[in-house]
This record gives sequence, structure tokens and C-alpha cells, in this order.
Amino acid sequence: MTASRHTRPDLSRLEGASSLSAVRTSIIECEQCPRLRSYCKEVGRIKKAAFRTESYWARPVPGFGDPAARILILGLAPAAHGANRTGRVFTGDGIGASGDFLMSALHRAGFANIATSQTVDDGLALDDVYVAAAVRCAPPDNRPMPEEIDRCLAHLDREVEQLPNIQMVVALGKIAWDAWFKLLARRGVDLPRPKPAFGHGAHTHLALSSAPPLHRCTLIGAYHPSRQNTNTGVVTPRMYDDVFRLARRTLR
Repeated sequence: MTASRHTRPDLSRLEGASSLSAVRTSIIECEQCPRLRSYCKEVGRIKKAAFRTESYWARPVPGFGDPAARILILGLAPAAHGANRTGRVFTGDGIGASGDFLMSALHRAGFANIATSQTVDDGLALDDVYVAAAVRCAPPDNRPMPEEIDRCLAHLDREVEQLPNIQMVVALGKIAWDAWFKLLARRGVDLPRPKPAFGHGAHTHLALSSAPPLHRCTLIGAYHPSRQNTNTGVVTPRMYDDVFRLARRTLR
């Protein structure tokens, strides 16, 4: 992993980690969405044949990464046999699947120390990046209901509060893009009209709060690295390299 390109005091990192730990606990204990909680537990009970000897996490999944991160990557939701099994976002969904695709891109860009994400004890460490999801429980058919997304915004809000250095959000897919705008509306931020359209490489500059001094950040859209997208060429490694090159250029 390349050396960090910004200076971060150790004390800030430790304080951020401690605060994020409290947020993590509140996420794991969440029971706000009965449909999702029931589905996650049932998936963990039945299991996939390849993982029949494993104990599934089967709980809400908190974010993961560098407490001093300047980049927040926002995904959709845990995969039923990925993060819902391992307990870490974008982890364990299969060799070459979305977790590996994302971490490979982060590794090439110098934000991750390894290019894969299969188990929670694989030694993966992120630098300058924090990864979270719009919805913290695996949804049936990978489709959360609008009200479930809305309920989960409180978790994202609390995580963002504990990530004081965030300058950029990379939204993986339209649901994550729309969730970010909902979060800003919840915070009372004055949003552009019409709302910027989602697209791969689309970007806009937004405030993080309505109270001065305004903390501004850049929102960048990226197609989700699902197998459906990567196996068909809708998403390629070069496309993600372009996104993270834009991220590097944009960071102050």
C-alpha cells in the first residue's frame, strides 16, 4: 500500500476509532426492519451449501475502514452470503465478485493493502477510505424497500458524524446515490434543483450540513461492481480506475 498523501494526527485517528466503535455497536443491535432481520436470520440458518459449516453473521453490517478517511464509498446493501455471512462490507461474496473487484481497484489506486476481500481475518486495511452501505441488512432479491432505506439513514448519518475528514463520497449505484441525497435533505442541506442525475463518473459538489462553516464534499457516481455488471462489461477495471483517479485529483 502506498504511503498516505495527507497528514493525520494519531490522536484524531484514535478518537475517531473509539466513536465509530459506539456507532458500530448501535448498527449491529438495530432491529428497526423486521422483514430484513427475518430474512438475514433465515439465510444464516439455511446457509449456502459451500458455507454449510460456517456460522453466519446474520446481523446488520457496520462500515469498515480508516477513521481519518477523506473518501467514503457507499454501496447498496450486504450480500446474503457475503457480508451477511462474514460481517464486513464487500467481503466474502465470491472470488472475483464485487468485493474483490472493488478492493482490486482500491489496491491499484493505493487505498488498500491487498486486492481481495474474502474473510474478516485476511489482513485487509484501507487507507484514506471508509466503506459503508445505504442499507445494513441483506434484502430479499437485493431490493430494499424505500422505507427500509429511509430508516437506515440514521446509521449513515451517525457514521458520517464520526468521519470528520470526508471530502468525497463515491456512490456505487443509483440507490446509494439517491440515499446520499436523502441523507443531505435529512440534514437540512440546500440541494441543487433539478437533482443531478446518477451516472458512472457523474459528479457534483455538495455541502455536508446546513450550518456554517459549510463542510463541502464531492459526490461521484459509479456503476455498482455486481457480477451482472462486471461479467457483461458494463463495468470494467479501467472504469473504476478512472473514478479513483478523479478522486485523487479532486481531494484537497
